[in-house]
Amino acid sequence: MKKIEAVIREEKLDAVKRALEEKSYFGMTVSEVSGRGKQKGIPLQWRVGEYRVDLLPKLKIELVVLDEDVPAALDAILRNARTGETGDGKIFVLPVEHVVRVRTGDIDENAV
Repeated sequence: MKKIEAVIREEKLDAVKRALEEKSYFGMTVSEVSGRGKQKGIPLQWRVGEYRVDLLPKLKIELVVLDEDVPAALDAILRNARTGETGDGKIFVLPVEHVVRVRTGDIDENAV
């Protein structure tokens, strides 16, 4: 099993969520996060001059999928989160050792 963490633009959430649901990935956690990448934020002009906003609002989507489902889930996220501009986000794929469904006690693949 793998945990997918995708940091995306806020306005892309509905499209990404819909694409994941179409592939039967319903369980996910969405968190509001702030961060920056190599661009170190964005410069803005104001009356008194230029200033830099260095932590930008993003959303983090987390989901756990079976190993064989990783390519399909990644494809759904990539196709729907990408604008082609700086700041589209990142996707991390991490190994998951165990999963337990609290309500039933199901473990591992049965809990995903």
